[in-house]
Amino acid sequence: MSLKYGRDTIVEVDLNAVKHNVKEFKKHVNDENITMMAAVKANGYGHGAVEVAKSAIEAGINQLAVAFVDEAIELREAGITVPILILGYTSVAAVEDAIQYDVMMTVYRIEDLQSINEIANRLQKKVQIQVKIDTGMSRIGLQEEEVKPFLEELNRMEYVEVVGMFTHYSTADETDKAYTNMQTGLFEKAVNTAKELGIHFPYIHSSNSAGSMELSNTFQNMVRVGIGIYGMYPSKEVDHTVVALKPALSLKSKVAHVKHAKKKRGVSYGNTYVTTGEEWIATVPIGYADGYNRQLSNKGHALINGVRVPVIGRVCMDQLMLDVTKAMPVQVGDEVVFYGKQGEEEIAVEEIADMLGTINYEVTCMLDRRIPRVYKENNEMTAVVNILRKN
Repeated sequence: MSLKYGRDTIVEVDLNAVKHNVKEFKKHVNDENITMMAAVKANGYGHGAVEVAKSAIEAGINQLAVAFVDEAIELREAGITVPILILGYTSVAAVEDAIQYDVMMTVYRIEDLQSINEIANRLQKKVQIQVKIDTGMSRIGLQEEEVKPFLEELNRMEYVEVVGMFTHYSTADETDKAYTNMQTGLFEKAVNTAKELGIHFPYIHSSNSAGSMELSNTFQNMVRVGIGIYGMYPSKEVDHTVVALKPALSLKSKVAHVKHAKKKRGVSYGNTYVTTGEEWIATVPIGYADGYNRQLSNKGHALINGVRVPVIGRVCMDQLMLDVTKAMPVQVGDEVVFYGKQGEEEIAVEEIADMLGTINYEVTCMLDRRIPRVYKENNEMTAVVNILRKN
């Protein structure tokens, strides 16, 4: 039987875990009047946007969020019909696509608002937008003094339907909530300004995963959950007992070659690792082109036969080597786990993030699309997404 992928390296995604995580957030929010939005940008944080979105919707997610219009189109062309919000900037050139695919745009400049209205008029189709307020992230959005002039112009737009106002917290995942509380105050002020102008927003939201876990903003009616639905916590500082999350992603491969090396044998480019005695070395078909960072050379670990073994030498573009002496006997075809569990051992994404001096978000987002995504439910494979083999 021909598989849908010809390489042993895969990203395995447990869709049961995704559904569990969504339900954990719904249980924590505990309010049927709160709309749940899932962020599936960056290919679902590396997990695969389409399959994650479908499972999240099954579990109770009402809307989706992406970074730009092409990500939204991918979801629409996969048959997903729930409301989708583009969180980032949409250029004038991309507005028509957003309208045709029925995607909400984030708007925060009067010039863009006017252009969107003109294009929608030409197409004779109303377009939905959401207004972004910059309360302290200093990324995109209206400054405090810009809110009223923008909203006054918005009231004059015949073909623009405003369906939301939102902001984004920059420090909600930290213990000290002083800055977050300041942002909330500025956001509430913007919402009240809109009310004074007679503008009603069906959706008002600011809480990301961390905010959803630790804040209670009574004037809002939507939460945006990102990292949490994938089973990862936003930071070490948030209360991990609030929601019981299950990591959905594992990074796996198989041994391609095993060799016995004598003492003083160089391994990989530059001989940055030299054997200190007789060792068994396994080669595995995964490398930095797949998103397994080259900074993990001589630092990372993998699991073979339930044993943690070190990455030795420099990580190559498509391959790397492991010292499997402690895990012998090892043979070609044996499973290798780089992120995830094997037996009683586990390598968490957070461990990799700490090694790289980064965050768990980046570690999974780095996983290249050339790695097939294999989806499982109840331990059974339900789907494979391999961009290199469409059929």
